[in-house]
Amino acid sequence: MLDSAPNGNVVKPIIKDIRFDALFQSASMGIILVNTHGVIVMANPFSNNLFGYDGESMEGLILEKIIPQRFHHKHVGYRNSYIENPKSRGMGIGMTLSALKKDGSEFPVEISLGHFKSEDQQYAIAFIVDITRRHEYENKILLQQAEMEKVNEEMRQLNFNLENTVLQRTTELQKTLVELEASKEHLTKSLEKEKEVNDLKSRFVSMASHEFRTPLSTVLSSISLLAKYNTTEDQPKRDKHIDRIKSSVKTLTDILNEFLSLGKIEEGKVEVKSELFDISEFINSITNEMNVLLKPGQEIKYEHFGNICTYTDSILLKHVLINLVSNAIKFSPENANITITCKVDNENTTIKITDQGMGIPMADQIHLFERFFRATNATNIQGTGLGLHIVGRYIEILNGTISYESELEKGSTFKIVLPSLIKTEFD
Repeated sequence: MLDSAPNGNVVKPIIKDIRFDALFQSASMGIILVNTHGVIVMANPFSNNLFGYDGESMEGLILEKIIPQRFHHKHVGYRNSYIENPKSRGMGIGMTLSALKKDGSEFPVEISLGHFKSEDQQYAIAFIVDITRRHEYENKILLQQAEMEKVNEEMRQLNFNLENTVLQRTTELQKTLVELEASKEHLTKSLEKEKEVNDLKSRFVSMASHEFRTPLSTVLSSISLLAKYNTTEDQPKRDKHIDRIKSSVKTLTDILNEFLSLGKIEEGKVEVKSELFDISEFINSITNEMNVLLKPGQEIKYEHFGNICTYTDSILLKHVLINLVSNAIKFSPENANITITCKVDNENTTIKITDQGMGIPMADQIHLFERFFRATNATNIQGTGLGLHIVGRYIEILNGTISYESELEKGSTFKIVLPSLIKTEFD
């Protein structure tokens, strides 16, 4: 092997070691030696075949001859920098390098570099591996991954369709489910940010799958049992199961109403229609409605102080009080009292609802009015996690404030403060 200088003059042989020559000639990877001028001075047979120089030799070629044209302007600088500061290093790890065959075709390679001196001449030695086959395998793996993802998506879609089919079999609730879907779509369109829309859908599916399971199971089992009671003597049993069905449907309707209320709030469609009314008579009416929900031994006690009348939206306030009182009943044990106090002065109407229930864990209290949030000690009690969120939004719309105090196993107190003055155009 002879070294050719850029002017074509032949210089002294680089290496005459017969052992090196045998290794060089029989190596199963490409090996080329390049001088300081970027000229290939040695190339083993594997290299010549790899680059398409079958029966020929690449010796005497400028190195850039086997590198795609688009890399030439950078590669010359890299080559000169390496000659000035040579050191052995691996190249191509974690990246794709391209080489150029004689016929102009490109193929991917990995290259490791080394260097040595011979008779005061500096040389770079490159070990070249064709990784075309590896790239083919990698592409096959990527294709298989894409196919697996497609299969997974099909499985998810099949599972989604199956869940819908199960729900549709409950024919008595078809109308309710249609209303639910309509309200969900209505809510989705009203949300301004796509992230918030996706979050709402995800949380709704999680809640609905959990909260609908019990009433749906009750309806299905009761319907099945009703078919067995076909005599007059079985009427009490039929009545019992009919009541169970009605109760379950009411539970589902309450869930739907919460979603409808949330949808109106998010869309800004809640209008405040304030009026002057007797707040004491108003709260007494609500407590009478809530008495049917009381557990054995529970009692609602109401006290009023100050003025009788207040000025606010009675419909929104009723939603707020029903939600807070029903929570007090639901989270309190039997034989416990729920206390409601109301004080009206010339500026504010203050209402407190106090229970003797399980209380709210301190770590959960900061999230209490967030949408879909439920305290960790209430996961086994039916609920959507929307009630207090809607309460907080309604109070905000009424220009009021809501606060609370709670201690585990000792109960909770919710305090509402609303302006009670009648506003005029001169205020």
